[in-house]
Amino acid sequence: MAKSDRILRLIQLLRSLPKPVTAAVLAEKLEVSKRTVYRDIDALRIVGARVDGEAGVGYALIEDIALPPQTLTRLETEALSIGLSEVQFRGDAKLADAARDAFSKITATLKESQQRDVLHAVSQVYRFTKHDASEVEMTTIREACWSEHAMLLTYRDRAGSETTRRIYPLAVLYFERAVMLLGFCHLRNDYRKFHVTQIISATPLKESFRPRRVQLLNDYVTDLRKRVEEWNGNLSDF
Repeated sequence: MAKSDRILRLIQLLRSLPKPVTAAVLAEKLEVSKRTVYRDIDALRIVGARVDGEAGVGYALIEDIALPPQTLTRLETEALSIGLSEVQFRGDAKLADAARDAFSKITATLKESQQRDVLHAVSQVYRFTKHDASEVEMTTIREACWSEHAMLLTYRDRAGSETTRRIYPLAVLYFERAVMLLGFCHLRNDYRKFHVTQIISATPLKESFRPRRVQLLNDYVTDLRKRVEEWNGNLSDF
């Protein structure tokens, strides 16, 4: 690992690990010697990072040079805690890791008093069940949505029948009991929601549907809103 990459990784570990974090733990995570950790800590201090602690005690990053300072209200801090905690429970492994990293990065930019607010947030999220894991790599699906490239899905429906479908992946939807991929399905020539646990394989194609994604999403939302209004109107007749 290049020194610059190692220094960035060290900063992230100091942000995210419980404080104080010992040189032994940092060395294990970085796969280097404790002596290298001590040198890297000194290098961080030289360029302006405020790192409290010493060898044999542990270290804590107090002032982060890699991120601009920012201020959050107490209520914004609570909202941040709820939102990213929810992602850690409901997201796949990589998304959960990203939420933890984002939370530690944002927290590291706050004043010391506000960092205490984060640690003692009164809003907590607990989920005793998790969504079933997908057989496919969710990163593949997200990247296809980001890049606006078609995908070839092998999908198993509730009856156990398998079909192959070419779709335009539009969004990943998180419902209370399921995670679904919203896409425009060329087999049905319509919008479909696919349970990610029922997707057997997902292969990105070279075909791009940019810049149609935004319009497709808008059309879907418009149609959905219309159907909901019609449904509510029918209920009012009873």
